[in-house]
Amino acid sequence: MSGSHPAADCRPVVVLGVSGGIAAYKACELLRRFTESGHDVTVIPTQAALRFVGAATWEALSGKAVSESVFADVASVRHVTVGQRAEIVVVAPATADLLAKAAHGLADDMLTTTLLTARCPVVFAPAMHTEMWEHPATQANVETLRGRGVLVIPPADGRLTGADTGPGRLPEPAHIFAYCREVLRRGATRADDLAGRRVVVSAGGTRERLDPVRFLGNSSSGKQGYALAAAARARGAEVTVVAANVALPEPAGVTVVPVTSTGQLADAVFDAARDADAVVMAAAPADFRPASASSSKIKKRADRTAPTLELVETPDVLAALVQRRGEASEPILVGFAAETGDTEGSVLDHARAKLSRKGCDLLVVNDVSGGAVFGEDDNQAIILAVEGTETAVPRGSKTDLAHAVWDQVVARWHPSAAKTAEPPRTSG
Repeated sequence: MSGSHPAADCRPVVVLGVSGGIAAYKACELLRRFTESGHDVTVIPTQAALRFVGAATWEALSGKAVSESVFADVASVRHVTVGQRAEIVVVAPATADLLAKAAHGLADDMLTTTLLTARCPVVFAPAMHTEMWEHPATQANVETLRGRGVLVIPPADGRLTGADTGPGRLPEPAHIFAYCREVLRRGATRADDLAGRRVVVSAGGTRERLDPVRFLGNSSSGKQGYALAAAARARGAEVTVVAANVALPEPAGVTVVPVTSTGQLADAVFDAARDADAVVMAAAPADFRPASASSSKIKKRADRTAPTLELVETPDVLAALVQRRGEASEPILVGFAAETGDTEGSVLDHARAKLSRKGCDLLVVNDVSGGAVFGEDDNQAIILAVEGTETAVPRGSKTDLAHAVWDQVVARWHPSAAKTAEPPRTSG
């Protein structure tokens, strides 16, 4: 009987498939990350993969016997039961050959039979030469798999075997691991509710030059924006991140557009948003810039008087997106408001006024009094909707807040989803 049968010790059950590419050695680090974080991992290499990394390595790292043959442990019907009990199957690296077999439903070894019996989220991390990745046959196979709900992480761009470089490099194991953990958090029923959607996320803080060594900026680290991007990708979206001065590892499987100033951020967001389904403005753009920047370092004056700095407003990117949208219902536009209370009103007073002024669909409100939130791993917020509803998100990880934001976006596309959705489960 098909179905999921969690391990008796309740550890998340992971199947790690490894196909026959040189990047197979990187899967050892991915396996280590899973096991050290408390996952129950079964490794299934292909026969070709065992020519790159031997069975002894996989067995030592996983603590389990390894075989690529469907004739191993026949009495337990292993070629069926391993896939049935898995909570996630991740194949890294996934070669062009393995993608083709999976797309066409071939089942000639332990890994491909497991892929057919699995009823959990399946993640492929392709790795191959650029020409193979870009070949129409491979691209057609990827689209076929995605059409069935399989999650395919786009390969990284970088050094390949030999002297070649280009798209086709296996994403870093840390990125694949983070991606898979987000998929596990969502559970099988909600893992791909953003599949087929294109979303844009801005992250970080912009900088406006005073002179060659100084700038006006802010304390935004980009952590919340990157959490939003990773969460959307884990839920199946095609994601573009416009990153302003972010010094963090890039989320796996997303397109990152680096920018510096608010003007550059505006141009990049407008370009990416042209055919997007949702835009989340999590970046902290500078509200003002110097009217002119000095071409040389501004020196201290002999009379110790400070120079006068003339400021002008920077583009209001979110308001401009609302104006560009016109009468269309998409993209859904989400703003972030880092607010503090003052004598003129509370944090929520200022946020409600900003939502009315901006005209976006949702506004995520952070109380940043005393520098709270910036650079931290945790966050809490209130999500204001244009209709007047308010959703409090209690303190938790920035990933938790990211999913809460995407839940609100999905609910605007599918109002019934908000009523029927199950809360996300957590995984070790």
